[in-house]
Amino acid sequence: MLYITDKHSYFFYIHYGLLKEGEDVMKKKKDIEMPEASVYQSIRNILVQARSRVYYAINSAMVEAYWDIGRHIEQVVGDRAEYGKGLLRDISKKLTVEFGKGFDERSLRRMRQFFQVFPIRASLSPELSWTHYRLLMKINNVPRRDFYLKECVESNWSVRQLERQIHSFFYERLIATKKDGKESVKNEIQKTEPKIEPDYILKDPYILEFLDLKENRDYQENELEQALIDNLQKFLLELGKGFCFVARQKRIMLDGDHYYLDLVFYNCILKCYIIIDLKTTKLSYQDIGQIDFYTRYYDDKIKLPEDNPTLGIILCAEKNEAMAKYSVLSDKNNLFASKYMLYLPTEEELKLEIERERRLIERQRMLEENSPS
Repeated sequence: MLYITDKHSYFFYIHYGLLKEGEDVMKKKKDIEMPEASVYQSIRNILVQARSRVYYAINSAMVEAYWDIGRHIEQVVGDRAEYGKGLLRDISKKLTVEFGKGFDERSLRRMRQFFQVFPIRASLSPELSWTHYRLLMKINNVPRRDFYLKECVESNWSVRQLERQIHSFFYERLIATKKDGKESVKNEIQKTEPKIEPDYILKDPYILEFLDLKENRDYQENELEQALIDNLQKFLLELGKGFCFVARQKRIMLDGDHYYLDLVFYNCILKCYIIIDLKTTKLSYQDIGQIDFYTRYYDDKIKLPEDNPTLGIILCAEKNEAMAKYSVLSDKNNLFASKYMLYLPTEEELKLEIERERRLIERQRMLEENSPS
């Protein structure tokens, strides 16, 4: 008679081909359960992690190899353009014969550009792939490129996410949102321990093209809310760093009356709750009073002592400059009104939007400077 006292012995036993007898024994040992699913999942996780480590190791090695190739080409060619053309042509032919595709003249020129744009090897990030760097190399503005590089590493953006953030002018919108109109994102990046303010993270406008809601049709606020929830991962990417989803239609009660907050998030960087009120129409005074009430309630009833004051964002289809100027939005640091756009704007459209916001900020500053103290 064969006795098996534990699961490990069972698996050892069936490994040697005595499956049927092993199964009979296990049926008699009802107190022992075979964790097939958990064993499979554990083994699968090991393989997935190993493949991931191999992928990142290979990726990092190839990025450094392309950087080295670019450095060699730059050192040999220098300013000799004609000589460089012939050299790259000959090298490309030999490399293609020995190593296959991926080493044509265009690719070699791109590797040289890679070294020119990132001349310090230590600045290369192992988290980024060659495709990431190819996108970053297309950005000529150095502060803008540095910003995307840093954000890409810190936020673990995929290539597709990086491309989307570049095309949606993520950097420009952050600059446009800053209240002082002068301090650039570059300066924030260069600070060792920057003081993180809400306008370092919040943007205006927000680009919601991933919702696939058409501009030329009427839609209700609940439809907008549902579309955001259905695309929550993409919405979190658009919101920016540190956002965690907390609640949808959060119910609060005051004096027997119930109120429902559209969306509630918590930002781990700002260390505060952020309430988003959705409006498919133009910004109104009632909207501003409502978000002010919500943030005051959250500060009083929900936020913890270690949390910073709650922020409120009215996400509206159209901002009302006069309403923003003559309401609590103009003098409260925790309330914001941001426009949302349902399509990726062109560079010209974004410039016009930014210029409009800048004029509003400048007018407000002039009024404050000229007002009697």
